[in-house]
Amino acid sequence: MTLSSAAEPLPITPRTRVGRLPAQQVVDRTALYALLDSQILSHASLVVDGDPLMIPLAFARDGDSVLIHGSSGGGLLRHAAAGSGLGLSVAALDGLVYARNLFDSSMNYRSAVIYGVPRPVPEEEKEQALLVLSEHLMPGRGQEVRPMTRRERAATVILRIPLDEVSMKVRTGPPSESLDDGEDHGVWAGVVPMSIRATAPITSPLTAAETPFPASVLRQCDCATAAVLPAALH
Repeated sequence: MTLSSAAEPLPITPRTRVGRLPAQQVVDRTALYALLDSQILSHASLVVDGDPLMIPLAFARDGDSVLIHGSSGGGLLRHAAAGSGLGLSVAALDGLVYARNLFDSSMNYRSAVIYGVPRPVPEEEKEQALLVLSEHLMPGRGQEVRPMTRRERAATVILRIPLDEVSMKVRTGPPSESLDDGEDHGVWAGVVPMSIRATAPITSPLTAAETPFPASVLRQCDCATAAVLPAALH
């Protein structure tokens, strides 16, 4: 694991330099950490035999690196584990920006593209890495279910990508406007905030009747009434 300080800015390289609207590039590593810690879905891409390959993957930040995992038989992860360079994209949509014309309408967002050569997590570190992933995706769930078996661990590949080369871009605020922009200011303009939120959990068909929702589920959905909701009928 790399040990860059959170105060150390992200370096700008030929691959990470933002060409379009460079003022929106962010090199604050703490802002990158905040983005990664708030999201759970990434998109990984690499080139295999001259063709692009991209798949969505759950991920978690572990210090100054990110962890991705999947089946040991998966094509993309197998190529990445063999030393292929990888691109990992993470984005958060924070709002739709309604301008007074479609050309100037936009989105408020935070995005990061991580470049690097992933390293397989050694077998003796797999259990801890899986705990980091599970705690990011489903905090507390690891204490509520049985441990992974040796066979399950063997079927799982975990890769670590250092946060050494990252391009981060952010847009915030209202639409671009001015008093003398020639637009009709009687037309509404502004921002519609967007976010992902969990709703009431749905109990699986084979869960024993009257089984209460565990703490990890209540924490995830943030719904105080979930404990008294009936199990879903299927």
